[in-house]
Amino acid sequence: MHVALGGTFDPVHDGHRALFERAFELGDVTVGLTTDDLAAETRYVDRYVRPFEDRKRDLDAELTDIAAEYSREFEIRPLETPTGIATEPKFDALVVSPETREGGDRINGIRRERGLDPLDIEVVDHVTAADGERISSTRIVRGEIDRHGNLTPDRDGRGPKRPSESE
Repeated sequence: MHVALGGTFDPVHDGHRALFERAFELGDVTVGLTTDDLAAETRYVDRYVRPFEDRKRDLDAELTDIAAEYSREFEIRPLETPTGIATEPKFDALVVSPETREGGDRINGIRRERGLDPLDIEVVDHVTAADGERISSTRIVRGEIDRHGNLTPDRDGRGPKRPSESE
């Protein structure tokens, strides 16, 4: 089975890890990593998103370890549109979080229009932080929690603009 999933992954956290683990349980994985342009378009919160190559490097390191645990292969590809790679014929399943489930339904609509079989949609529940709220990149970037969901009240967050070189 070939599994697709996508996201910005800045930073990668335990919620993402749950998505990755489910994907690798199912088969070999292709991750669509949002391009810098798409990442800027799809942010619900105004915050600085690190460049594609930096995010790809960190994502590759994370996926390498998980893929080895499951004896699976993976590929990281640029994701230029929200429905991106999952509309391609080679995929059998799509791993999503609860808030991206509707995107999976849109992808299956596009696949049907193209005469392709719909993907199996695997919804992975959120991972909760120590305070009972969900772990999210936005909360990590704000300085509220770390990537494992531990509270970090004394840590400063990342603002909406790229940090200057002088800071």
